[in-house]
Amino acid sequence: MQFIYPATLTPDPTGGFVVTFRDWPEAITQGDTLDEALLEAADCLEEAVAASIDDRGEIPASSARLPDEHPVAVPIQTALKAALYLAVGETGVGPTELARRLGINEKEARRLVDPRHASKAAMLERALLAVGRRLAIEVEKAA
Repeated sequence: MQFIYPATLTPDPTGGFVVTFRDWPEAITQGDTLDEALLEAADCLEEAVAASIDDRGEIPASSARLPDEHPVAVPIQTALKAALYLAVGETGVGPTELARRLGINEKEARRLVDPRHASKAAMLERALLAVGRRLAIEVEKAA
């Protein structure tokens, strides 16, 4: 799964831009400049993903970007936790089994999926492997 979502930046009549996401209708933010709007968009998207994880909700797949949309990436920590959350949901591996597979206690396993708890990327990568997923990173040229 890719955690880059298309955003629409609409000029606000009073100045700045309003940012919306087709895939996350509840995620709306704004910024005074294009750069500020895109920074706010990443923060807004991160909060939307974290709220979905907290609420045990769905994380939508990203839609193909249309020509007038801007790609906004979920920050890496949250993207890794979202990937683990989705993988755990798909495989049915609970915290107790994840802890056993990783050789850690259950509380630590629960924290790996908690979007409000900082986790090391290496441990999140190990957890993904423990549920049959592999982390693949792609670096793109910035727009």
